[in-house]
Formats: sequence, C-alpha cells, structure tokens
Amino acid sequence: MPKNSKAVKRELDDDVTESVKDLLSNEDACDDSFKKSSLIVNSREGEGKECDVEEGGSDSEEEERPAWNSKLQYILAQVGFSVGLGNVWRFPYLCQKNGGGAYLVPYLILLVLIGIPLFFLELAVGQRIRRGSIGVWNYISPRLGGIGFASCIVCFFVALYYNVIISWSLFYFSQSFQQPLPWHECPLVKNKTSTHVEPECEKSSATTYYWYRDALDISDSISEGGGLNWKMTVCLLAAWSMVCLAMIKGIQSSGKVMYFSSLFPYVVLICFLARALLLKGSVDGIRHMFTPKLEIMLEAKVWREAATQVFFALGLGFGGVIAFSSYNKRDNNCHFDAVLVSFINFFTSVLATLVVFAVLGFKANIMNDKCVALNTNKIAALLGNGIEATLIPHHINLTQVSQVTADDYHQMIDIIKGVKENEFQKLGLESCSIEDELNKAVQGTGLAFIAFTEAMTHFPASPFWSVMFFLMLVNLGLGSMFGTIEGILTPLIDAFKVRKEFLTVGCCVLAFSIGLLFVQRSGNYFVTMFDDYSATLPLLIVVVLENIAVAWVYGIDKFFEDLKDMLGFAPYRFYYYMWKFITPILLLVLLCSSFIQLIMTPPSYNAWIQEEAVEKTLRFPPWGIGVCISLVVMAIMPVPVVFCLRYFNIVDEGSGGLAAVSYKKGRIIKESGRPEEDDDASLIHGKSPSEAPSPMPGNSIYRKQSGGGTEGDTAPNGRYGIGYLMASTPDMPESDL
Repeated sequence: MPKNSKAVKRELDDDVTESVKDLLSNEDACDDSFKKSSLIVNSREGEGKECDVEEGGSDSEEEERPAWNSKLQYILAQVGFSVGLGNVWRFPYLCQKNGGGAYLVPYLILLVLIGIPLFFLELAVGQRIRRGSIGVWNYISPRLGGIGFASCIVCFFVALYYNVIISWSLFYFSQSFQQPLPWHECPLVKNKTSTHVEPECEKSSATTYYWYRDALDISDSISEGGGLNWKMTVCLLAAWSMVCLAMIKGIQSSGKVMYFSSLFPYVVLICFLARALLLKGSVDGIRHMFTPKLEIMLEAKVWREAATQVFFALGLGFGGVIAFSSYNKRDNNCHFDAVLVSFINFFTSVLATLVVFAVLGFKANIMNDKCVALNTNKIAALLGNGIEATLIPHHINLTQVSQVTADDYHQMIDIIKGVKENEFQKLGLESCSIEDELNKAVQGTGLAFIAFTEAMTHFPASPFWSVMFFLMLVNLGLGSMFGTIEGILTPLIDAFKVRKEFLTVGCCVLAFSIGLLFVQRSGNYFVTMFDDYSATLPLLIVVVLENIAVAWVYGIDKFFEDLKDMLGFAPYRFYYYMWKFITPILLLVLLCSSFIQLIMTPPSYNAWIQEEAVEKTLRFPPWGIGVCISLVVMAIMPVPVVFCLRYFNIVDEGSGGLAAVSYKKGRIIKESGRPEEDDDASLIHGKSPSEAPSPMPGNSIYRKQSGGGTEGDTAPNGRYGIGYLMASTPDMPESDL
C-alpha cells in the first residue's frame, strides 16, 4: 500500500464531506428529520426527486450484509432447505401409487418445465436485489408487495406444524435407547385374576398402538381436545429451542449447523440402503417399486401430483430460497446453483425411495411368512372338516408348519380353490401375497412412525438403527425449518431494521405458544388441517404472482439484461420462453386443478377410534371448516390488501414509512423526474458515470472508493457490486422496505 494512501483517503473524505455540506445547504426539500446517521432513499410521488442524507463523518464503516463463509455452506443450506421429510415419506408413496418407475418420467419433465426455471428465478432476484421476500417484491412492483407478506404468513403457518413433526421424531429418538424397543410388542394388562394383551393393541399392531396411544394419546375426534400431552409439549419446547439457538445469529450460526444437518441424512440413507440390501426380501421391494406401469402415465392426476411434488420439494414460494440467496455475492453463478440443487433434490428422493422399499420389501416378507404360518394352521385344523387330506400334496407336511414355504402354501391354495370354488370364501383362507403387502401404500406419519418402525424391530441391533433413523428425520426437519424461519426473519429484518436476536427469540416463543394447539390430544388432527389448507393453495398463488411480476410486470427483457450483467453471460433462451409463457400457463393449470380438487373434496381427516382400533374418515365440524377457510384467506389476504392500498393511493407508493431503504453510507441525490417514455433502463441494471445521460452526481448510488481515480468508481450492480447498493434510482420502482 502506498505510504501516502492515508493522506489521499483523508483528502477524498474531506472532499465528500464538503460536497455534502454544499448540497445540504442548497437542499430545501429534505426534511431535518432525515439528517441522521443513515442514508435514506425516499421517492416521493408527484415530486419526482430523491433526498439522500449521509453522515458527514468519514470514519464510520459501511454497513455490510452478512455473507456465507463459503460456497459449500450456501449449497448445503439450499439443499438442507429443499430436501426435507417429504423426500423420505411423500415421494416414495407417490412413486408407488402412480406407476412405479414410470412416475419418474412426468416428474423429471415437470422438474425441467416448472421446478428449475422457478428455482432459478427466486435465486436470481434474491441474489441481485439482496433482500428478503418482502423487499424483493416491493422493489420489483410496490403494488405486488403483498406477495412478500403472504410468503411470510405461509412460512409461519408451516413452521408451526412442521416443528411438531420434529418434536415427534425427537420423542421416538429419545425412546430408541432401549432393548427391545418399546414398540416391539403389545403391552400386557394385569388385573387380580389374569393377564391379557391390551385390547386396542391386539386389534391393531404394536407399532400402531404405540404411535396413537403411547406417543400421541390421541382423542377420538378433533372436537375432543383432551388437554396437553406433556411428553410432546417437552419435545416441542426442545425442538423450538434448537431452532432458536441455531438461528439466533442468522446465517453465521445456522450455516455452521448445516454441515451436519444437511450431510448426516445422506450418511444414514446410504447405511440403511447397504443394510437393507442384505436382508431377505429387499430386492422384492425394489423390484415392485421400479416396475413401470406405463398406462397410469396417461392419467391427468399423475401429472398434477408430480407437479405438486416438484413444487413443494424445492421450497418454492416460501421465501427461504430468496432469503438464503440474498446473502450471496452478486456475481455468483446462481444458474449453476439452481440446476445443482434441483438434481441433488431429485436424486435424494430416488435414494430415499430405494431405502424405503428395500426396507418395506423386507417387512413384506416377514408379514407374508406370518400369514403363511397362520393360514397353514387353519388348513391343518380344517382337514377332514371341510378340506380332504387328498387335496394336500404329498411333499407338504402340515405337522411341521415352520417348514411350509410360501410356494407350498400357494400350491395348496390353488388346488383347494380349484376343487372348492364355491365354498372357498367360507374357509376364511388368505392369499398371502408379497405384492398385496407391498401395495398397502403408506405415506407421511404412517410410513415413518408405523411401517418403518415395525420393520426396524426385525433388524439385528434394532435400537441402533432406530436411533439413526429418527436422528435423520430430526436433521431433515431442522434443515427445512432453518430455511422456513429464514423466510420469516430476513424480510422482517430488512423491512423494519430490528435486532436479529430479539426477532428470532420473539418469533420462536410466539410459535411455541401457538404450537401448544398441536400437542394436545387432538393435536394430530390440527397438523392434518394446517398441512392440507395453510400452504398448498396460497403458495401456488404466490408463485404464479412471482412469475407474472418478473416476466410481465417488470419485463422479461429487462430481467435478462440484469441476469447477463450479474452472471457475466446471457442465460439460455429456454428460460425466456419458460418464464414468459410455459411456466405461468402450467402453474395456472395446476392452480385451477388444485382449487377444483379442494372444492370437490369435503374437508375431512382420519380419526383414530380407540374402541374399534381403526382409522375412520370424519368430516370437520362447522368451526373446523371455518378454520380451514380462514387459513387460506389469511395467507392470501396481504396480496389484494397491499394492491388496493397502493392502487387507490391510501398508502403512497413512495411514502417514507413503506418506501424508505436505509443505508449507512451513500451519496446525496437530487434529480428531477424523467419522462415516462425514457423509463426503459433496467430496474436493477446499473450504469457507470460515463454512461449516464445526465452529468448530475445523483444518477446512480455508488460505493465510495478508498483509492483515487474514476476507474475504480464502478457501478455497484456490475460484476463488482456488493453490499447494500442499488442503482438507477430514478428508474426503479420504489421499495417498500
């Protein structure tokens, strides 16, 4: 560094200070209240000018936005957010239900047509504008500023019940350090005269009983609250404490946690796959999984469910993607990130599907062996009393049931069915097919807490595998929770400039308090309600509006200029047509079909009836239907409210309270408004002083350089622009931050 650099810097700072004083002395429009330590860019409608005030002192440092420590940390954060519980317990179910391996074809097609373009769009706007969802959409179009608020509300609703699922996983994790596992067999009830198996467990199964009775202690309907379940309340408190501690310092603290929470699930999945492949019947499950049923691909429902899964798998519309990318450098290659994270998500879903069906194939073989043994005993009991001994092949010895194989049993059944075709139903014999067992499709909590836990009880060293599985679920959930909470905190901090620590603690305390609704005895039914109604329709509307805002309101051509300026190369023309035509049309079709399905399907939930030990589908009571409607309306309400406030000028599009963006350093700007027809410059694209159409210093806001010369005064939105800098302020829509 030159010896006289400090002197040069001091002279430059003195020049800037003098220019500030000169401008302030001639500035009548700037109110004294604006003369504070932060620069305020305030656009006033009708005046066509901007008043910027900078603190005179040159020693204070420019406020910097937090940044990721490394590219790996950022990628892990995005992967952790997008890869969640749905990849483990939703994708395998959809794959099985919708044609096995054939389902991957529509999924991949829609991933390319919907998933990657929208994911790229959210990454790009977040990285370029460097704000959370509220700031981004206010910046692009103040009248569509409600999109950001809607995203925040949906994130909050999802966080409320998503953390409850993490608390369930924590409970099972804490109970897994036992041999045998507590859900290994049905409990015994002892009285003065006898000991018998718990009737509710005997009618269902050990894992089903443990889930509904020991873990949830569930009531018979949503109307029966039943008080708090203290075990789950403690687990929910632990879950929110973990989220709060990880998020309290923002990405500086949560980013470090990502190394474990994002990578550990892959270690567990690979270990599970290796172990499952060594078990009897695992290949049956995988074969069943990937046997394509091509005729199902022609059904519209398959494509709708594939589109919905693509949509939610990548976390579109939540604001978490935008929040995470806003901490990137502006020249980061977000197109590469979008493709990479999307395909990591897809291959994770396929890996999880392999694991799930390898384990379920093992479980199906065990259940099939039990079925064969039970029905062989029935045949032995019916010999001479409905079944003639001559019908039994000579090589089958019914006195040794354990030696009767599945093939032997099916041979007997075929003979008996052929001879006693009319009387076969009365004999009460089952077919005992592995395919039938695998066709019992389960998803969500039924897969994780019932089917999978039952399979693990038959593993050697079952407590170890149970600990690993539920620790994996906790990490998958936390990775998604970090992105969801970031989608709430980052926009609010950008908008209202509150302390991150206070807002994080306040948000978590409020969410835990409301979350007590989900840990009462009827809480599982409220989780179902929020899962079905608080996110699906509102998020679809949010993403449709996001796409329209960028492609049509702001302009796809301007957006492509911004991307070229930011990335250093023009994106493929493929994205131009996707964003402008194909993706909006597909989203509108998906939105309409989801809305029709919602209208045609009466609001209902699956209730566990204790006396009968079965699940029954019940309608929500009138107040429950009211809550369902309220969830959808509350999530969408900010969009029309903000639009009306802006459109009818109830809240000025340039009002100080909603349009001010605070920075610590900047330059004074006073410039008359440009004619409407000249407003063709890019909203985000910056120009260097030499390119500016006016010699006035207010054409762009630049970071003050420490070295001399005009060459270093580069436009902040070019390849070297970082920090809280925005350019071309006369041409940009007013921000509502």
